[in-house]
Amino acid sequence: MTPAELASLHCAAFRSERSWSADEFAALLQSPYVTLTARPQGFALIRTIAGEAEILTLAVHPDHHRQGIASLLISDWMAETTAQRAFLEVAADNHAAQGLYRKHGFAQTGRRRGYYKRSDGTMVDAVLMTAALPCGQGAESPRTP
Repeated sequence: MTPAELASLHCAAFRSERSWSADEFAALLQSPYVTLTARPQGFALIRTIAGEAEILTLAVHPDHHRQGIASLLISDWMAETTAQRAFLEVAADNHAAQGLYRKHGFAQTGRRRGYYKRSDGTMVDAVLMTAALPCGQGAESPRTP
């Protein structure tokens, strides 16, 4: 997927929040520590440094929700990562995503009050989640160009 395609899908998936631009995706993809896991109609962007992975964003087009795409993205990434631990933040009102992450071994470890600002101005907490990755083999190396 190109940065423009990622931005378009991200915009569709996050209608009530500020979506990321093609330039932001392009900049992230320049990092040797950021990986993209993609399937038709969805993607996950993950940064891995020193054995820890952060799921930066996971997006599935709304027309394809509840089809298992997000779960496949996480499974694909977990099968490839060498990270030993993963973390993420998710909106407190996004119960479907929290259930998805729990299914993959994530547990709530904290909360950031009023972290997300919706397009209507309301503020929503971020739920912090962490998972141990038993298949991790140590710190992930930067990608080679």
